[in-house]
Amino acid sequence: MFKHWREECGVVGIYGHPEASNLAYLSLYALQHRGQESAGIVSADGKRMYSHREMGLVQDVFTEDILNKLPGHLAIGHVRYSTTGSSLLKNAQPFAMETHRHRLALAHNGNIVNAGQLREQLEESGAIFQSSSDTEVVAHLIAASHSDDLLEKISLALKQLAGSFSLVFLNENKLVAARDPWGFRPLVLGRFKDRDGFMVASETCALDLVQAVYLREVEPGEVIIIDQNGPSSHHPLPARERKSCIFEHIYFARPDSLVFGQSVYNSRIRLGEQLAREQPANADIVVAVPDSGRIAAYGYSRQSGIPLEEGLIRNHYVGRTFIEPMHSIRHFGVKVKLNAVQSVLKGKRVVVVDDSIVRGTTCRKIITMIRELGLAREVHMRVSSPPTAFSCFYGIDTPTNQELVYNAEQKSIEAIRNFINADSLGYISIPGLHKAVNQNGGGFCDACFSGDYPVPFPESIREKQMELFLMEVAKK
Repeated sequence: MFKHWREECGVVGIYGHPEASNLAYLSLYALQHRGQESAGIVSADGKRMYSHREMGLVQDVFTEDILNKLPGHLAIGHVRYSTTGSSLLKNAQPFAMETHRHRLALAHNGNIVNAGQLREQLEESGAIFQSSSDTEVVAHLIAASHSDDLLEKISLALKQLAGSFSLVFLNENKLVAARDPWGFRPLVLGRFKDRDGFMVASETCALDLVQAVYLREVEPGEVIIIDQNGPSSHHPLPARERKSCIFEHIYFARPDSLVFGQSVYNSRIRLGEQLAREQPANADIVVAVPDSGRIAAYGYSRQSGIPLEEGLIRNHYVGRTFIEPMHSIRHFGVKVKLNAVQSVLKGKRVVVVDDSIVRGTTCRKIITMIRELGLAREVHMRVSSPPTAFSCFYGIDTPTNQELVYNAEQKSIEAIRNFINADSLGYISIPGLHKAVNQNGGGFCDACFSGDYPVPFPESIREKQMELFLMEVAKK
């Protein structure tokens, strides 16, 4: 809860429905957890393309009047958090562009690690950039091709990219979906129940909302073109060892989604069960940090036999614009968002379950609150992911290595336990994590825990991250 992890983006594409923009709008509601800085939709009617994007939540960006100005039977949509590029309207997506013989719009979930080098090359060739987003690099690569064939234009661009991408494209009469060869970020294909139309989305919860049937994942390295003849599958990118983001199952994805072909809910139950096997505790009750730790707490309770209680209540009416109090009263900040149930906690030995500890400051405040007024007799912190020791460069907005509590406390679990003021602290192991999540035999990226980065990235990315970290330190 209240993590310094931030989800990357969510994308959706609709084809073959007379209310495509309305369905894209509804789907973005289902994907709102994946990005809350901006939202946008581009639609097409076979002749023209129509666009609207703004900063803010889906409910604030779109009105009935705006949606009425987005006609057509196909549309793409996007919700964004800034992983590269600042939080400005010019970086909001989808991007629309003119290319040789094609008008095209695109939306992106992921992070292109060689975007800096590609941008320099494009600028040397005369390209003029309007934003700082790596997605515009993809747009310029496509625009630079003089091929008349849409698939060839897109394929030539994708072959130059390193990193993670789940992309949706749209022109006047076609919808295109593409996924990187490692399969870092999720992307699924569905079909509408009551008509011949199709859709793609970051998660299956978006399909469920608009009554589309899940067909399958967009495969790593695959490009799917959807037109009046239905979907056609192409594989222009060479296959790589699969490295899907394991944090989708730990924290990012909605629990009612299938991600990478597996139930997120079931993964989190198994994570809690495995955590209980590896890190048992003598306690009276199990309490989840809402909402992030709730499902893992169910699993921990089930495996350990310790009853689960609702000992922490979240205030769902505190939005993302909550103003952090002055330093003198800052300790009230967490209590505005979360409160302890005294009748549940008083005098108890409590296991508190959450999915991760990032900087550790929020966790410390929660444990302090649980201990206040002599409520809990003991507090045992259990975490359903391993210690986070490394930053992500594949599409997740993470703190720098220096800010992560595991590194700040010299990789000492005992030092972290002391910092958060818990009686004991236990994390799931990396092998235990894979045992719980990897049910289909597919490969997962765990670089944020292991430091094993599957795609090399320029050192300039790490240097830029350090520069931003030092700027934040200077502000304090």
